Amino acid sequence: MTSTNLHYLGLIETGKLVQSRKLSPVEVTQAALDRIARLDGALKSYSTVVGEAALTQAHTAEKEIASGKVRGPLHGVPVAVKDLCWMKDTPTSHGMTILRDNRPKEDGTVVARLREAGAVILGKLQQTEGAYADHHPKIDPPKNPWNADLWTGVSSSGSGVATAAGLCYGSIGTDTGGSIRFPSAANGVTGLKPTWGRVSRYGAFELAATLDHIGPMTRNASDCGAMLGAIAGADPKDPTAVPVPVPDYLANLTGNLRGMTIGVDRKLVNDSSDADTRKAFEEALKAVTELGATIKDINFPDSTDVVNDWFPLCGAETAVAHEATYPSRKDEYGPGLAGVIELGRQLSGMDYQKIVLRREAFRGRLRALFETIDLFVIPAQAVAAPTLAKMATFGEDPDLLNGLLRFTCPFDMTGSPTITVPAGVTANGGRIGFQFVGRHFDEARLVTAGDAFQRVTNWHKEHPSL
Repeated sequence: MTSTNLHYLGLIETGKLVQSRKLSPVEVTQAALDRIARLDGALKSYSTVVGEAALTQAHTAEKEIASGKVRGPLHGVPVAVKDLCWMKDTPTSHGMTILRDNRPKEDGTVVARLREAGAVILGKLQQTEGAYADHHPKIDPPKNPWNADLWTGVSSSGSGVATAAGLCYGSIGTDTGGSIRFPSAANGVTGLKPTWGRVSRYGAFELAATLDHIGPMTRNASDCGAMLGAIAGADPKDPTAVPVPVPDYLANLTGNLRGMTIGVDRKLVNDSSDADTRKAFEEALKAVTELGATIKDINFPDSTDVVNDWFPLCGAETAVAHEATYPSRKDEYGPGLAGVIELGRQLSGMDYQKIVLRREAFRGRLRALFETIDLFVIPAQAVAAPTLAKMATFGEDPDLLNGLLRFTCPFDMTGSPTITVPAGVTANGGRIGFQFVGRHFDEARLVTAGDAFQRVTNWHKEHPSL
């Protein structure tokens, strides 16, 4: 195997070659660094590349594997992390110019666990300012590798681009309103948003504490399972990390969906989605049916209130997260992040409590729905592959705004786990994705479903020409 055809191998596939000593982790890491050097000047997915440190980690992995010590499926495999994850002595700016000189004194828990799993960390991936909707005006945003005129998805924009472009074998993203699912769909990769509390948030800058989820983005579902297995679990540094046992997410990849009841609200999808999204979703449902699942028509709980409530709730939590620097350094903030903070600062205590009550009521209705189904399927977003020009009207077009968030933010409000998988393409080369949604802490079923779907479809095997 030569370094010229390594970059689009799967994470687990690469790990097996490395751990069986058919491939050197140093070779794989150097090939990844060379590809970043060649392509990322245009794609701009990385905010910081730590080449020397990565090669040191690769040499360590090589020695450990040669001595018979294999840490797991990530051992010796190059990955990258979103720039809100603390990395010791490494620039960690959270997409903000205000934090450009920030170098944490320790690794965040997710980074530490990736290191413990033997992964080689290539660097930090670019993101929107504060992990909200827009990149800071002074930061050149990542480019969609399929078509530079298309949206990359936010806020984990660099994670989606780097994973799709073969600049890492897997990445870490975060999701507060859709920020794993948007870039996964836009870039044609697979993203797993775990249950809130499944992955420690210690050492990750907040956008909105009760909405933030940390999870993996890879090129297929089983690779997501491998990454989640490395980073999930209780953490004494984060009391909100739930002490629920972490299963082996790769143990039950049956290749079928027999015995699963999967709910779908066709009216919701048809009334809310554009033609490209509807077509891709119907084709995905056919594949799900052929895999043996029982499709059950259901009425999804009305999410109008929780979609509308997401904005002020996110704003209030973001205002708390930025209290030390906003409004005292307001002029250094971009308009998008400043706008949501201002919205949050205006929220009254009574209005906040009403949001909390509506959120809990919706959470209960969704929990009741999962008494009758195993999984729920829904598009990743209602608008397929929007252009950058269209997204420039984001703040002025409420239909676009609601169309993007309608299928994502309800599951941040409930903390439900989802997996987003590629499922189609538009005429201009844009990618389309859909998501399986599961019960709390049932990520194993999501990985099984995503893996089964990808055994009978090839969307995840398509790669941009770079």
